[in-house]
Amino acid sequence: MFHKEGHKIIFTTFIIIVACFLLVDNFIHEIWLQNTIWFLLLGFFVLILQFFRNPKRKTVLNDTQVVSPVDGKVVVIEEVFEKEYFNEKRLQVSVFMSPLNVHVTRYPIGGNVVFSKYHPGKYLVAWHPKASEENERTTVVIENQTYGKVLYRQIAGALAKRIVNYAKINNHVIQGSDSGFIKFGSRVDLFLPLNTKIKVQLNQKVRGGESIIAEIND
Repeated sequence: MFHKEGHKIIFTTFIIIVACFLLVDNFIHEIWLQNTIWFLLLGFFVLILQFFRNPKRKTVLNDTQVVSPVDGKVVVIEEVFEKEYFNEKRLQVSVFMSPLNVHVTRYPIGGNVVFSKYHPGKYLVAWHPKASEENERTTVVIENQTYGKVLYRQIAGALAKRIVNYAKINNHVIQGSDSGFIKFGSRVDLFLPLNTKIKVQLNQKVRGGESIIAEIND
């Protein structure tokens, strides 16, 4: 199953690959060179398919927990001052996605979208300290009565040239459902209340919609 954001790119790439196969067959007569080029073209197409895959995830709905919005590796866990929306200290958890990860973004909690904003910007590498403030990004805040407000930020990386965000203000959203897509390498930051109990560790691999990032600290 492939994400709808990749349908056009997959179709276009397929047409180009077929055209290249025909050109190679007609104009290159060395068998070893033909096979090498065909292998590279096929490998490239497989990478495109892998990037836009959209596997089904079984999210256990729980208003006391925050699930990972994306697949990837936890690269930041720290207390920071969030100045775009909260203007106060929050716990930041950041997940970095390589080009080989699933790049679907999912809602970390269920509730109402109370803030959604797009910011044009640079394309620094996603792990750069200033990427969260200077790169192309979107900021979304979801609120539910149990957990309160959770902010997540989609951040473009050096390869990512388009962020897709489906979150609209006043929409009611379901935890783990599709909230957008980031094309070709990126990261997502979560900003959580200070009384949150973090359930992941640095360098831990997480799965979007399934891995529990945090829960309410009783």
